[in-house]
Amino acid sequence: MAEVRKFTKRLSKPGTAAELRQSVSEAVRGSVVLEKAKVVEPLDYENVITQRKTQIYSDPLRDLLMFPMEDISVSSQALLQRIKTAVSKSILITRMFFVFQISVIGRQRRTVQSTVPEDAEKRAQSLFVKECIKTYSTDWHVVNYKYEDFSGDFRMLPCKSLRPEKIPNHVFEIDEDCEKDEDSSSLCSQKGGVIKQGWLHKANVNSTITVTMKVFKRRYFYLTQLPDGSYILNSYKDEKNSKESKGCIYLDACIDVVQCPKMRRHAFELKMLDKYSHYLAAETEQEMEEWLITLKKIIQINTDSLVQEKKETVETSQDDETSSQGKAENIMASLERSMHPELMKRLDFSGIEPDIKPFEEKCNKRFLVNCHDLTFNILGQIGDNTKGPPTNVEPFFINLALFDVKNNCKISADFHIDLNPPSVREMLWGTSAQLASDGNAKVSSPESFIHGIAESQLRYIKQGIFSVTNPHPEIFLVARIEKVLQGNITHCAEPYIKNSDPVKTAQKVHRTAKQVCSRLGQYRMPFAWAARPIFKDIQGSLDLEGRFSPLYKQDSSKLSNEDILKLLSEYKKPEKTKLQIIPGQLNITVECVPVDLSNCITSSYVPLKPFEKNCQNITVEVEEFVPEMTKYCYPFTIYKNHLYVYPLQLKYDSQKTFAKARNIAVCVEFRDSDDSDACGLKCIYGKPAGSVFTTNAYAVVSHHNQNPEFYDEQSNVDIKWVDGAKPLLKIKSHLESTIYTQDLHVHKFFHHCQLIQSGSKEVPGELIKYLKCLHAMEIQVMIQFLPVILMQLFRVLTNMTHEDDVPINCTMVLLHIVSKCHEEGLDSYLRSFIKYSFRPEKPSALQTQLIHETLATTMIAILKQSADFLAINKLLKLPRGQRFPEAYHHVLHSLLLAIIPHVTIRYAEIPDESRNVNYSLASFLKRCLTLMDRGFVFNLINDYISGFSPKDPKVLAEYKFEFLQTICNHEHYIPLNLPMAFAKPKLQRVQDSNLEYSLSDEYCKHHFLVGLLLRETSIALQDNYEIRYTAISVIKNLLIKHAFDTRYQHKNQQAKIAQLYLPFVGLLLENIQRLAGRDTLYSCAAVPNSPMDLFKMDMELRGKIQGVLLSQKEQQDFQIRATLVKM
Repeated sequence: MAEVRKFTKRLSKPGTAAELRQSVSEAVRGSVVLEKAKVVEPLDYENVITQRKTQIYSDPLRDLLMFPMEDISVSSQALLQRIKTAVSKSILITRMFFVFQISVIGRQRRTVQSTVPEDAEKRAQSLFVKECIKTYSTDWHVVNYKYEDFSGDFRMLPCKSLRPEKIPNHVFEIDEDCEKDEDSSSLCSQKGGVIKQGWLHKANVNSTITVTMKVFKRRYFYLTQLPDGSYILNSYKDEKNSKESKGCIYLDACIDVVQCPKMRRHAFELKMLDKYSHYLAAETEQEMEEWLITLKKIIQINTDSLVQEKKETVETSQDDETSSQGKAENIMASLERSMHPELMKRLDFSGIEPDIKPFEEKCNKRFLVNCHDLTFNILGQIGDNTKGPPTNVEPFFINLALFDVKNNCKISADFHIDLNPPSVREMLWGTSAQLASDGNAKVSSPESFIHGIAESQLRYIKQGIFSVTNPHPEIFLVARIEKVLQGNITHCAEPYIKNSDPVKTAQKVHRTAKQVCSRLGQYRMPFAWAARPIFKDIQGSLDLEGRFSPLYKQDSSKLSNEDILKLLSEYKKPEKTKLQIIPGQLNITVECVPVDLSNCITSSYVPLKPFEKNCQNITVEVEEFVPEMTKYCYPFTIYKNHLYVYPLQLKYDSQKTFAKARNIAVCVEFRDSDDSDACGLKCIYGKPAGSVFTTNAYAVVSHHNQNPEFYDEQSNVDIKWVDGAKPLLKIKSHLESTIYTQDLHVHKFFHHCQLIQSGSKEVPGELIKYLKCLHAMEIQVMIQFLPVILMQLFRVLTNMTHEDDVPINCTMVLLHIVSKCHEEGLDSYLRSFIKYSFRPEKPSALQTQLIHETLATTMIAILKQSADFLAINKLLKLPRGQRFPEAYHHVLHSLLLAIIPHVTIRYAEIPDESRNVNYSLASFLKRCLTLMDRGFVFNLINDYISGFSPKDPKVLAEYKFEFLQTICNHEHYIPLNLPMAFAKPKLQRVQDSNLEYSLSDEYCKHHFLVGLLLRETSIALQDNYEIRYTAISVIKNLLIKHAFDTRYQHKNQQAKIAQLYLPFVGLLLENIQRLAGRDTLYSCAAVPNSPMDLFKMDMELRGKIQGVLLSQKEQQDFQIRATLVKM
């Protein structure tokens, strides 16, 4: 144990040292008088570039001053030709306008063909159904900013190497560095193996839970080096790492590891690149020290490797100084190789849309059920099968379904299987003709096809894929076994239970079964059931070694699903149930779904990729009944329309019409009208051996029971209740549809919109009433139909009506949806909608305002709408000042002023919301710099930063620099700063091409963004360590990004960029007394001879004071940057 410090011993409460230090720091900080930076009005950017067009275009480094002309690539050839014409007329202005492209991305489907029927949209009558079909049929429309890859962190810059990789040099043991740290060497030598393992406590951090001791969970960690040399930290529930990992941390993204005793004893924090932290805690101080030492060495190894690769890359590029592009690409290639490829996919520092994916079907825990055989102890040779193995002497049928005992419900549709051999099936068919539903022989007809698959291929499917959203050990696969209606269950099961003479019994049973099959072949009766558990744990580990229970005789009084669930709850205590066993064997296996499994179909019989024609062994996906919980919901992407009908109970003993009513069968039909002579539609899924679709379906029959219960399930039918009918028959329905909703509020809203579109007379206030009712719609329905509902709301916002209160109420509904999505942690669906689904319709002639003018409060929608609007209306060639009306500028400015108090005043009351608003506003203004008048956007940025004060607490200082970092990560940050000379005579401009060296008002006005950042940094340098660290980190990341940017690799370009940051050297020198010692002062006394010397001195100075300002990881990054500059 480490010795307790004297400072800690004097504390009244042990473990409060960190809190006391923090309070002292705040007190000292409050006693320092900090002056607020002077507000400098930015230049009118658009006027400046117009007035100085000749100077800019004649500048040899004009690429640093102009937005690139090739920044757009529109798919439409006609529009592209018009753009080229505009470019030839005004090449400078046009180069600054075109900054995005609109792409049409085809939907990635699992199925071979679309799930939407060909004539579905024409046949649809409901507006809601039409919009759903249109949503599932439309491709994605995406606005891509060509240089968006340059708008993030320096480590995410693009890499397109044009050179072959350098041949590696041979390294012999004698040439290796003998002074290299022995432990680090040992770590490297364990490439591909486990470096360290042990128990740690991991914090469960999210937006709603404060990190305390209560949210730490004990996990077993494995620190492993992957084959590519990167390190990963995996956590498991116990020491057995064969199970699925509970989480992983890629250490390539780790920039530092520090202790955090304030949070928990023996706790430490892993700081990541994306401003996210992982909090871990060891069980003893010694274990914590061991983990800290190991993790710090890995961070050091990663940094050393990065520096070495940079040096080798620069040495290679020095052989050809003219190939500046190759140099940059090799630098980026080495950076990319130093990171784990999976990490490159997971991390996104663009600052706008991190890892935004299109909507897709949710992939739940899936497993394959393969049905092989069902045999009882009465076997014989049936029909022509005299030489084959003995089989069952009568046909049996199997229904498989999943039951959740924990939540007391059925969670899947029925999977019907017919394992009877052909000789047994003939007992139902007769000799050659199959019986139709009415019992008559079915005349052979040309084979029909379902989604391109012959019906014969779908009649005897024996493999099914089940999916489970919420796996746990109390989920059972239940097999219900039926036979042709014959009599009482006990009477039918007796020969199988009491069998003294198997041969005679088999002949007797077969003879009786043959007679009933010829008369009652279409009717079924329950016979037996069996069950087996599916999962071992809540992680979804399949119980592959599990077996079905014995075949239990079905009790005629316990047929319902509720009865089965009750029996399953006592599954592990069979001695209490006293169930009667029928001797037999059910051979059904449960397997993991193979990766290369082919010839699968959906529950709607649509073939999945890959699918071979004329294949015989088809696997069907069984419908899952997903729990009606918000966390399991996702926006629908495919067409599906299934209605499951469950006859439950018939109370028929009191009726007197039929005195001897018994053997009652329930027949389900779907008719297109209530007329007595209407025929049933062929839309009910048939059972094995019959047609794929049929006109009716029968429930199981209970022998001589006037109050029978049922468990049958009939899919894809509809029902209508008859008013005034007596409650004789109880039924239940379950809708699995992506085109219909059972939410009454959504239904009424779309129905009213349909009436308005059809020209019906609008009742004042009626639409507002339905909009207000949408606040009460179910959150599950909101998520499932999110694109459909949002697009309709946007139509209502601008096109549906001229009532004044409609836009306000419509906006409130939109905000309600956004708020609910954030509350449920499903805000990623909103980003996916904006990027892929949102597509503004062409404005109508009567439309006075566009969406981005009416909906100025929903800024994330403005981003996408503005780009699409400009493309649709061919306004890209207009000057930026004419793209948006002046009234819209006023609305944005008013909105900004309204947002500021929610960040600067309410930050303690709503910390998560205020941080999100700060980041979202920065992202929005950053994209506005791409589309709008840049001078106007500069003023918005200036007004927002003016809302902060040097006396603000640390959290607001972090907000401010996070805002500035997001803005400064713009892909065209350098042209936005205009690195050119201002307000100097021509002769003086030629003699002195350097920019201002001091942070003057003129400098901050002409080079607004960098000037604003440096001014705020100058104040931060007078503050405490943490705020200094935050400010320096922003500038450091920008400098590294400039060095690695493939667009600016020529030495003249790098020098020009360096001049922008010359005032930063002065800032450091002004604050050097409180940041460094005398050795730093002495070494920095030399006078630079060139701007690049100043830049190098800046690097060296910061390298010497980094021990005061920065962590070990930050020091390493500065060393990398300084090394590159010196070369």
